Amino acid sequence: MIGISKLYCGTVEPSDALRYERSSAKLPSHLLQFSKDKRPVVVWNVTRRCNLKCVHCYAQAKDIAFDNELTTQAGKKLIDDLAGFGVPVLLFSGGEPMVRPDLPELAGYAVQMGMRAVISTNGTLITREKARILKDIGLSYVGISLDGMEAVNDRFRGVKGAYARALDGIRNCQEAGIKVGLRFTINKANVAEIPKVFDLLEDMQVPRICFYHLVYAGRGSKLVEDDLSHAESRAAVDLIMDRTKDLHDRGKPKEVLTVDNHADGPYVYLRLRRENPARAAKVLELLKMNEGNNSGRGIGCVSWDGEVYADQFWRHYSFGNIRQRPFSTIWSDTSEPLMGKLKEKKRHLKGRCATCSWLDICGGNFRVRAEAVSGDVWAPDPACYLSDDEIA
Repeated sequence: MIGISKLYCGTVEPSDALRYERSSAKLPSHLLQFSKDKRPVVVWNVTRRCNLKCVHCYAQAKDIAFDNELTTQAGKKLIDDLAGFGVPVLLFSGGEPMVRPDLPELAGYAVQMGMRAVISTNGTLITREKARILKDIGLSYVGISLDGMEAVNDRFRGVKGAYARALDGIRNCQEAGIKVGLRFTINKANVAEIPKVFDLLEDMQVPRICFYHLVYAGRGSKLVEDDLSHAESRAAVDLIMDRTKDLHDRGKPKEVLTVDNHADGPYVYLRLRRENPARAAKVLELLKMNEGNNSGRGIGCVSWDGEVYADQFWRHYSFGNIRQRPFSTIWSDTSEPLMGKLKEKKRHLKGRCATCSWLDICGGNFRVRAEAVSGDVWAPDPACYLSDDEIA
C-alpha cells in the first residue's frame, strides 16, 4: 500500500511510526505499513460464494454452495493460532464474506483474541441490522468495493442494482458508527470514473479509499489487455494525487491509498522532489520503512479450504493447509522453496528489477503479475511504469 495522503499531503511523519517503536503490536492501523517486524496481515477468504459476478474476481467466486469451506470450529482454531503468532489484522474476504452466517461470530472472536478485524465486501448485503451487529462485535473497518458510478459499476460487477445496494451498505455502516471506505480496481473501462468517485467520497463523507492496480489472477487473468498502459498509469496516479491534495487543501482530508503497484512509491517521491524537496526527504524515509511489496512476508492469505498462499492473488501455489499444520508453522518454514525465496526475494529478481535503484522501497513489485505474463516469477513486473532513466 502506498499512502498518497500520508506521503504527498504530509498527514504522517517518520516520527509517528518511530514513536511506537515500529512494532506491529503497538502501531495504530494507519501506521501499520511502517512496522519493522512485518508480522503478516492475513486475508482470510472465508467463502468462495458470492452474490455478484465481478469480471476481475481473483477467487473466481460463484453464487453456489461449496462443501470445502472451513467450519466455524476450524476457523476459531485458525484465529487462535494467528493471535498467538502476533498477526495484527485479520481481513475477512471472499467471495462475499457476508454470505457466511457465522461471520459475526468469527470476526467477534478475532477481536476477543486481540486482533483488529476488518472485512472486504461488495456491500450489497449489509442491512441496517447487520451493520449494527458488526458494530457490536467491535469490527474496525468495512471496505466496500465500487468500480465507478452506477452504469460502469454494475457492468463490472455483473449484476444490475449492485451500485445502489452498495451505497445502501455504506449508509448503513455510517448510521451504525462503523468506519467505512471504498475499494476501486483501476482498469481501462473505469479509469475515467476516478474524478466521480472522489466526488462521491466528498458527498457521502466517506473517509477512506483504496485504488487497486489490476492484478492478473483468477478471472482478472483475462483482463491483461484491459490494464492501463504505463502512460495511463502515470496519469491516473497523478490524478489521484491532485484530487487528494485538493481535498486536503480545502479542509476535507481523506485517507487515500494506492495498492498493488509499488512503483507508485518512487513515483510519488520523484514528484515531491520536484515540488517540495524538504517533504521528499521525509517521504523517502517512510518509503524505506514501508519496504514495498511484502507478499509472503508482511501479508498472507488463507483460503476457504485452508490452503495458505503468499497473498490473496497467488492462488496457484500453496505452501500447505492449516488442516495439517498451523498457519504459524507454515509461514515460518523457509525450507519450502518459494517461501524461503520470498523472505529474501531481492536476491532472486531478474532484469530491470534486479538493478533498479528503488529496489529497497519497492521490494520487486508484484511477483504474481510478472509470472502471469512471462511465466517466470522473478522476471520484471510488466506493470512497472517507471522509465529506465527513473530507475537508474
